[in-house]
Amino acid sequence: MGTATSSMAAKFAFFPPNPPSYNITVDEASGKMRFSDVNYQRDNVDVLKLSTKRGNEIVAMYVKNPSASLTVLYSHGNAADIGQMYHIFTELSVHLNVNLMGYDYSGYGQSSGKPSEQDTYADIEAANKCLEEMYGIKQEDTILYGQSVGSGPALELAIRLPHLRAVILHSPILSGLRVMYPVKRTLWFDIYKNIDKIPLVDCPILVIHGTEDEVVNFSHGKQLWELCKEKCEPLWLKGGNHCDLELYPEYLRHLRKFISAIEKLQRPRDAPDLKPKDQTEQASNNVTEQSKEKSRPSIDYREKGRPSFGHREKSRLSTDSRDKARASIDKREKSRKSIDRSFKARNSTDHSERARNSFDRLGDMVRSVGLCNVDCLKQTAAEV
Repeated sequence: MGTATSSMAAKFAFFPPNPPSYNITVDEASGKMRFSDVNYQRDNVDVLKLSTKRGNEIVAMYVKNPSASLTVLYSHGNAADIGQMYHIFTELSVHLNVNLMGYDYSGYGQSSGKPSEQDTYADIEAANKCLEEMYGIKQEDTILYGQSVGSGPALELAIRLPHLRAVILHSPILSGLRVMYPVKRTLWFDIYKNIDKIPLVDCPILVIHGTEDEVVNFSHGKQLWELCKEKCEPLWLKGGNHCDLELYPEYLRHLRKFISAIEKLQRPRDAPDLKPKDQTEQASNNVTEQSKEKSRPSIDYREKGRPSFGHREKSRLSTDSRDKARASIDKREKSRKSIDRSFKARNSTDHSERARNSFDRLGDMVRSVGLCNVDCLKQTAAEV
């Protein structure tokens, strides 16, 4: 059954550019790898080859920003590779003031193997491991960015990182099958079951979606946002389609505000690692979980998202402990309001002319690439 599922998933989901947009060469003077087909390469970009636990070797690029405190791990869309995304990644690193790692899935670009759902999970795991071991990036300083199909591996990793700083979902999918058919429940052969995973993510989540998306309906992003535990102000781009959201000035402005707000959230630096979450619900009545709840201010705390906390603890906590829990919730609520005000009221820092110039340059890159991220989800529907 596993083989059948993998085969069906491959037909539904993956469409790597053919031929790849880049080749890899080694600079004789420095010994560093470079993309041979990319113009205006930058010295602050490392090109890497990473081994995955499924035996593939994937290509990644790491954009270093010396003034950054946060790092974005970017999972790109379906019909792109990192050669096409090179200049977009470098621009985002500058304008968002972040380090940024992008990677190609197995079978994409110059990465070995064939794409599959499980391989993409191993791919992002290898990229994150590289951030931790080679660059010393901790999970509490990492933001996962999943674009379209990339929302699948991003959310899979997010539920396994208890101290992750934040998640950004760009035109995300509820699941692979739901892109084509309005199914009401998750079926065994479906892939990227984001609808089931997003309620398990504990960190703040930003959702970006175009209201006129003809590939992944706007309802996907809206429903995922509604299921978030710690949702923040979403970006619904009126008139936006699937492949053009970067062309809207609101896109970069909203991302800047989000990154600035996330930087102000104090994350636990010395908290012990927790075991990966189960697809069901991890027990939340231990001391570590209580500590985590107290230390995480929420951009938009959703009391409804933790209905069982008080019930499970009732038989174990004393009256004093319950009072402390209520005080912690009040404190988080005050923090949320403060962050919300900061997130919404900082228009004065975005000079209109500067923002316009930034978007003209980023927009030109998006137009030149001609990215289309999951058209194959609809194209192959007739073939299955």
